[in-house]
Amino acid sequence: MTTARSTSTPSGEPSTAPTATRTRVETGPSETSEAAAEAMTGLDMILVDGARGPLRRLVPPVRTTVRFGARLARRPDALARRAGTLAQDLARIAVGRSDISASPKDKRFADPAWTGNPLLHRAMQAHIAAARAAVGLVDDAELDWQDDERVRFSLTNLVDALAPSNVPPLNPLMWKAVVDTGGRNVLGGTRRLLSDLTSPPRVPSMVEADAFTVGEDLAVTPGAVVLRTPVFELIQYRPTTERVRAVPLVMVPPTINKFYVTDLAPGRSIVEHYVGAGQQVFMISWRNPTAEHADWGIDDYGQAVLDAMAAAREITGSDRVALQAFCSGGIITSMVLAHLAATTGLDEVAAASFAVTVLDWDRAGTVGALMDPQAVQDAVEKSREKGYLDGAMLAEVFAWLRPNDLIWNYWVNNYLQGKPPPAFDILYWNADTTRMTAGLHRDFIDIAVQNSLTEKGAATMLGTPVDLKAVDVDTYVTAGIADHLCPWQSCYRTTQLMGGRSRFVLSTSGHIASLVNPPGNPKATFSVAPETPADPEQWLAASEKVKGSWWPDFAAWLGERAGDEVPAPADLGLARHPALEDAPGSYVHES
Repeated sequence: MTTARSTSTPSGEPSTAPTATRTRVETGPSETSEAAAEAMTGLDMILVDGARGPLRRLVPPVRTTVRFGARLARRPDALARRAGTLAQDLARIAVGRSDISASPKDKRFADPAWTGNPLLHRAMQAHIAAARAAVGLVDDAELDWQDDERVRFSLTNLVDALAPSNVPPLNPLMWKAVVDTGGRNVLGGTRRLLSDLTSPPRVPSMVEADAFTVGEDLAVTPGAVVLRTPVFELIQYRPTTERVRAVPLVMVPPTINKFYVTDLAPGRSIVEHYVGAGQQVFMISWRNPTAEHADWGIDDYGQAVLDAMAAAREITGSDRVALQAFCSGGIITSMVLAHLAATTGLDEVAAASFAVTVLDWDRAGTVGALMDPQAVQDAVEKSREKGYLDGAMLAEVFAWLRPNDLIWNYWVNNYLQGKPPPAFDILYWNADTTRMTAGLHRDFIDIAVQNSLTEKGAATMLGTPVDLKAVDVDTYVTAGIADHLCPWQSCYRTTQLMGGRSRFVLSTSGHIASLVNPPGNPKATFSVAPETPADPEQWLAASEKVKGSWWPDFAAWLGERAGDEVPAPADLGLARHPALEDAPGSYVHES
């Protein structure tokens, strides 16, 4: 089994400078925006660092550093070889005879000045040479996977920070902006820097605060709130077809972000697509908790899913529902399904879908390597003291996950060039931060550290031991091939944990871009295979690549399991569950 790394070789890390053009709604992401969006969410990355702060992760634990040094000390020949190679590279660079060049994908050095100006060219070459030498030393150390991940992550962050493109006097884009604006870029960039430093998350802004308005630009699919509890609102969307499937779909979004990642701008909305395909759709909109709700744990959120299911059945008159859950919402949903299997049975569930969800945490990427016992204890204690995990802290964690795309790219654009960041709906959604209750944070950490969903009875939901093998409904599992937060191989293992028949779909792009992947995207593809063997690489070898989005594939799969077509309801809600207000409701606006 391969393990996806969250970072790549520093000298080859792509980073694109954003354009100055600011549009109200982008129909498709730029390369930079897409790369940034792919690194912006994922339960695993916030479990520990979201409470302790990301900068602690920039320096490896002392024991890891000691082991790294000891391994290199036992290989003096490797140290000498790397030092000699670096000295030779620097000597050739100094006399202008080096052929070292940046990767064509590395947009930090895309400006012609990096190759045309002798000083800048040498600075770029020296940075790349030093980065290669540093990565080579980690390779030579042959550390175990945990220490290797820890050292590589810290090394990559350090190398990225020291890139000459981040140094104001060396960046040609800054000097061009000085000429073009008469120096106003310096004043504007300084104001932006001071503004970002004085308020969390204290990283460069990736989108303007007024770039979009929820309910006007985003989350505009027509519907109504038909149930409100202290934990969530339930939105029923208005059908757009004369006939609909009898079995409703209840969508369970992540608990660490607002629901409208599934209902972005028109044409990019998953909800809009499902409704247009004749599906009755209900959406859980989680409340943004405060310290007052610190005790809400995974049982409270599991009960919320059950309440949403019951309301959807009652409103539609169906005796069954289908479920689609995303990321952390998938963890809760899987446990609810196990609870139903052990109690009232799964007769009320027609099918279930899990999108970019990790249920088996064995070697689930960099974060698995970083969750040492002391870090876990500190994280739980920090959120307990505050009552919640702060959404602004999460945004800072996500930014440092891929600093070239999420820190230094905007450092150059916002501060050195003095430009506003381009408007992009996914990044606006991510900046619209939410909190996680201390109780849910504690429970999620426990599940991840113990990897308890892989063992029968190791976790409980509402007092019932969890056994995912007892969940024998059909499941549809999706992942992103470039997802470094929830590696696709880890998502794939869900097909082996559940007891029913699974269809696994591997989408293009990463964590969020693999989800927000509407039909009409010329770059979109997904892979499928008729069977789901235990080995994900065996599945990959047998898979077939299909051009287009997976959304229609899921709609067709769900349609086969969502009952007969019936006349679409004329009104939303029911006497017992009246329409309380128009979508997107009130909870989504809470800050």
